[in-house]
Amino acid sequence: MAANPLWRGRTLAVLGIVLCAFSLRSAVASLSPVVDLISADFPVSPAVLGVIGTLPPVCFAIFGLLTPLLERRLGLERVTVLALSAIAVGLLLRGVVSDSVALLGATALVFAGVGMGNILLPPLVKKFFPDRIGLIMTLYTTSMALSTFVPPLVAVPVADAAGWRFSLAMWGAFAIAGVIPWVLMLGRSKTASMPDPAPGAAPVEESDPSDAESVERSSEFTETGPIATSPASRRIFARLARIPLAWALAATFATSATMAYVSFAWLPAILIDIAGVDPATAGFLLSLFAFVGLPASLLVPILVVRYQATRPLFVVGSVGGLVGVLGLLLAPVPSVLWIWVLLFGLVGLLFPLSLVLISIRARTPESAVLLSSFVQSVGYTGTAVFPVLIGILHGASGGWTISLLVVAAVLVVTFPAGMIAGRRVTIEDEWERRHGKW
Repeated sequence: MAANPLWRGRTLAVLGIVLCAFSLRSAVASLSPVVDLISADFPVSPAVLGVIGTLPPVCFAIFGLLTPLLERRLGLERVTVLALSAIAVGLLLRGVVSDSVALLGATALVFAGVGMGNILLPPLVKKFFPDRIGLIMTLYTTSMALSTFVPPLVAVPVADAAGWRFSLAMWGAFAIAGVIPWVLMLGRSKTASMPDPAPGAAPVEESDPSDAESVERSSEFTETGPIATSPASRRIFARLARIPLAWALAATFATSATMAYVSFAWLPAILIDIAGVDPATAGFLLSLFAFVGLPASLLVPILVVRYQATRPLFVVGSVGGLVGVLGLLLAPVPSVLWIWVLLFGLVGLLFPLSLVLISIRARTPESAVLLSSFVQSVGYTGTAVFPVLIGILHGASGGWTISLLVVAAVLVVTFPAGMIAGRRVTIEDEWERRHGKW
């Protein structure tokens, strides 16, 4: 069936989603490159840096649980404004702090906003673009990938030219810009009624044909905004813990996040110790690892939504990552390190894959909010453990072999979860098959 025109009444939603996605990653990636410059103005202790390093997954887990409560009271769009406002204020405050405690507090505010935004984006895509999930998820994940690369590249040159305070605060402009489309949409929705979608329009996504009608009924949008989301049910959230598909999605997401946080925390040190490369080379190889996420963000949503390639993509990401880790263990030769790092970087496929699945494994935006909260809260809770665990194991063993084996074990243990997540059913289908009416 024909999809609705992309820009008809949804231009603001496209801009809002893309700017929100960009703000989530740039907020996280803009601090570490200028920490040394900050330390030249006031002391930033290793303890504070350690807390800042563990804040992202902890805040993401906590606010992943709180966001549905806010959404139930305020609605998706208002909570999105709240999340972006928190990010913007936190980023601006980071540019004016005068001590490490204030820096920590401003950063916590940033990550609180990011934690809410992480939960909100998949349901926003589901709500405004049920007929073009693949395309919008591609724009969304590509924006996140770009905002991972850009801040580290420009943060130091901008700090050298205009100071580290400006380098940190300037990213708040994107969050402020991201607020504007949602505020405009909220203002218009108060003064306009909402027509039904074009006759015959239906979502084009990876799902069983039996789900098409239920998804189509949830796909209404207008020139001024969507129909208000009905209050999310605590009963539905509790049901997710009894659905294997929800746990499989959480495990898949946790694997993706764990690989990313462990790599950004420890991969340069691992490469320096096991292969004897210099820090500049190790930094380049880390960038190579991260670069895989860019083509992945372009291709994965389309391959999943149009070609039902969930399981093949999960296999490529997991097996490729496992081969890369084994290569680092068995043949840490400087001349071939780039091959192992590139293969390990294939785990980057799992991040956009997880986000797409959150959108298409729920029938309605309301369910997608709760599923996003469950998956990301559980996932980030598990992720918070592993960077610390890897460091403890390295300190106890004096080497990286045990740590790398743990990373490999995570990929092996969660493989069945990826196969379950690849089943073309929704959480509602799973519940109804096991327990009756949703």
